[in-house]
Amino acid sequence: MELIVARNREDLVKARRSGTVALVPTMGALHEGHRSLIRLARVRADQVVVSIFVNPLQFGPNEDFSRYPRTFDADLDVCRAEGVDVVFHPSAEEMYAPDRQVSVSAGEMGRIVEGAARPGHFDGVLTVVLKLFNLVQPDLAVFGQKDAQQLALIRRMVADLDLPIEILGAPTVREPDGLAMSSRNRYLSEEDRRVALTLSRALRAGAARLTPAEIRAEARKVLDEAGPALDVDYLVLVDPATFVEVGDDYEGLAVLAVAARVGTTRLIDNVTITLNPADRHPA
Repeated sequence: MELIVARNREDLVKARRSGTVALVPTMGALHEGHRSLIRLARVRADQVVVSIFVNPLQFGPNEDFSRYPRTFDADLDVCRAEGVDVVFHPSAEEMYAPDRQVSVSAGEMGRIVEGAARPGHFDGVLTVVLKLFNLVQPDLAVFGQKDAQQLALIRRMVADLDLPIEILGAPTVREPDGLAMSSRNRYLSEEDRRVALTLSRALRAGAARLTPAEIRAEARKVLDEAGPALDVDYLVLVDPATFVEVGDDYEGLAVLAVAARVGTTRLIDNVTITLNPADRHPA
């Protein structure tokens, strides 16, 4: 079946078929990480919709909205190759009325960690995601674990607002050298990329330790070795459901997350760790 490009609600209604619908929200510049989300959606649903929309609400005044990569023709080729049924590609004017007043608040969880570094970012993310949910009416939606706090907040929004949508998280896809795939990786020079690999090395080093204090210290040590070439925003070990820092007696799943600027490019990464007190005190 030929790929349908929808620009508005009416186009989406015409394109809808019977059966389950999966939505994969993206800002375009699709790469192998996005392909993995689409493939998961393809397995789980009868119809796959990929949205491509660079959302102005989630960019701060000094961020890279104007230069964020826009590669729509290439993105369509990716979607065709992956068997996507519908690409939803609205304009900003279609998504946001000029007198728009109502938006979603991400609450306290949206103001910590990544939200502290990017004030208002998650309000913009949740607002556009809720609008996409209302427009597409999916049964399920797929998001990447690389944006772990975003994923946690979307799950919280779905629970708090009683949205009848299943949220699936897909594992982070990495380049062969370990760098987490990102549309922003194309900004990195050869030297920038060498420095950027410090993020994944730090996460691996931290994940090899046993206690929260050791995990943070080991990861920080690796980050510090990069020197001034790596401008670290944060390194945290948090509860994956709340993104609150875990204490030394915490047990269960935790997310070790890092954000840093390399040259002019800001990158994020994370790994999930299982903290087991029994491992710290072997019999």
